[in-house]
Amino acid sequence: MIGIIDYGAGNLFSLKNALDFLKLENKITSSPEEIREADKLILPGVGAFPDAMRMLRQSGLTEIIKEEALKKPLLGICLGMQILFEWGNEFEKVQGLGLIPGEVNLINAPGLKIPHMGWSDVKIENQCALSKGINEGDRYYYVHSYKAVTEKQYVSVYSEYGDYIPGLVFKDRVFGTQFHPEKSGEIGLRLLERFGGME
Repeated sequence: MIGIIDYGAGNLFSLKNALDFLKLENKITSSPEEIREADKLILPGVGAFPDAMRMLRQSGLTEIIKEEALKKPLLGICLGMQILFEWGNEFEKVQGLGLIPGEVNLINAPGLKIPHMGWSDVKIENQCALSKGINEGDRYYYVHSYKAVTEKQYVSVYSEYGDYIPGLVFKDRVFGTQFHPEKSGEIGLRLLERFGGME
């Protein structure tokens, strides 16, 4: 069962609909017990980094997520990916979950509209378990103003938008997508299906 973590900052229902379409058993939950019992976890998120971390701390789930990430696959999506990093610099410097080394900064793309919104193709930096099946030039849907800044060893695929935009990051069994797989058509569904098949 995939636990979709509900901490008040997630775009939960489009993700749940995608998993239901794929016939992947899932449950939206804020229960520590259900999070521990889940085989895999997804951490969604929309909004601002400081708000997300505040809501996550208030939910009492921060340490549970860190503990469970050592035991089972965890996928962060969009803002859920960003808070996997050590620090976020949106409005103020705020500590993240620290599951992947690095920080989150404003996209530096002079002359281009921010937020970066729409379809962008990806390039491969490093293969990981979740990027198997992704091809150079595949297009995914992004909506964001901030990007991960991390060593390239943690970047699986990236896009270019006047700046280097990590699209899929990973460390051990922790994965994150800056793009929205649940809004990226068939190739996004295939990525969620690969995640659902992980041990």
